Amino acid sequence: MKKICLWIIGLMCAAAIISAEPSAELVTAAKKEGTLTVYSTTSRVSSAAKSFEAKYGIKVQTANLKDGELVEKVSTEVGNGVAGADMVICQDGARVYGELINPGYLVNYVPEDMKKLMPEGDQNPLIFQFINKVFIFNNEKNETEPAKNVWAFTDPEWKGRIQFKDPNTEGVNANFLTMLVTDEWAGKLAAAYKEHYGKDYAGEYENAGYAWIAGFFANAVMGNSDTTISENVGTKGQEKEIAGLFVLSKSRYEATKNLALKPMTEVKPFSGFYYPLFTMLTKNAKNPNAAKLFIDYLMTAEGFKPWSSDVGAYSGNPEIPANKGDFDFKFWRERLVPEDPARTYEKRAEVEEFVNNIL
Repeated sequence: MKKICLWIIGLMCAAAIISAEPSAELVTAAKKEGTLTVYSTTSRVSSAAKSFEAKYGIKVQTANLKDGELVEKVSTEVGNGVAGADMVICQDGARVYGELINPGYLVNYVPEDMKKLMPEGDQNPLIFQFINKVFIFNNEKNETEPAKNVWAFTDPEWKGRIQFKDPNTEGVNANFLTMLVTDEWAGKLAAAYKEHYGKDYAGEYENAGYAWIAGFFANAVMGNSDTTISENVGTKGQEKEIAGLFVLSKSRYEATKNLALKPMTEVKPFSGFYYPLFTMLTKNAKNPNAAKLFIDYLMTAEGFKPWSSDVGAYSGNPEIPANKGDFDFKFWRERLVPEDPARTYEKRAEVEEFVNNIL
């Protein structure tokens, strides 16, 4: 009986944390400002903004921008003292770190309750959301994962059968490739190479990370959108089994577009990668309190609702569960390559040059 009571109390505490209310002082100050401008790389922010406005009466203007557009717009406006966004929701850690955080154009803010809940490494810059890109295959004829080791995708039989979005068109893909040449992941790829081929890596490239990238791109078909890639991979009636590395959220098309799509979860040493969306205030925000209140709201289950309806979207608040049809983020975090903004910023230009020479 005692254990049951403690369990119930724990659930009540968790629920209280998820729905923790911001301070009365912050709400009052935000309402005095009465307005808010948000630049975002996720269009669903407009739905969250409508709910926020209905709750607090604060008008919210949102602008949906691509990664590069947001970085350039914020750096230009803040760098020249022009009032634009009060806050941003942004991805592409390398450029955000190097072009917005390092120059001081963005200011970090962490809601008080998140300081207790979130891993310290997810707080600065504050991670609003994680998204994953996973190896996904056409399972119309076969439910068994077609590869157990990422080096399989560099073998001749996978020529033209693996698809990936051109990293020149999306920074997070370039960041993923950059992580692979770091000592940690190059070492894991070297171990996987030995496991797959039965011998040590001793090739022409600097390390096994560069070697895998070269082999992968020799076989991969480049695409311009994850949506198109998901359709190419999942279309039924294909003669050969194909796969792609794209956002898990596109697997929802299995039902809506009659596709055959199944994520691969047991590929060594990784089944894909994940990347964060950060939320921060701009240095010259005209409405900083409204921005802080909106960030508080986004980190709650209510504020995250526009994103929680899909697989492949995970709140930075660890108390908010993943979609019922998905694994929790801890499961994915153990299987995927992370994005480290500082490390990718240091080496991405070098990796981009390497990839462009291959392409």
